[in-house]
Formats: sequence, structure tokens, C-alpha cells
Amino acid sequence: MITQTVSQPIAAQLQIFNEIEQKEQFLFVLGALVAKLISLHKAADMMKLEPDFLLTLLDLMGIEFSYLSEEDVELEKRW
Repeated sequence: MITQTVSQPIAAQLQIFNEIEQKEQFLFVLGALVAKLISLHKAADMMKLEPDFLLTLLDLMGIEFSYLSEEDVELEKRW
């Protein structure tokens, strides 16, 4: 389990959001989103953001996010 003494200095380095709690929440949501444990819509809801804004934010941060699985992408390429 990550304690606040470990997570807060990491979260504080994020250039986005003002409050440390928002930053910590974003890191948690980002991990769950990338691990495909939650949807983009759920992630946006948890952060109290619009899904399109969250997608833009991820893009600006250089975090690639796709609704499609790798298999879906390969299938789309063959069409």
C-alpha cells in the first residue's frame, strides 16, 4: 500500500490540478485507465471532467489512449 508520505511528493510534481488530492486522484485514475480497469467515461466522471477534455489532457501529456484493444487495431488495419 502506498502511503501519503510516498504519494504526495510524487503527485506534487504534476503540473496539472491545484490541489494535492486532485493530483493523487488523477494518478490513481490514470493507472486504472491504462490498466483498462475503468472506462474513459468512468475516469472522467471520477475526475469531474468531460470525457473529451480528459482525452485531450492525456494527449497533451503524451499518454496514448485507445478505446480499441491491440487486436481490434490490427483488425481495423486489415480492413
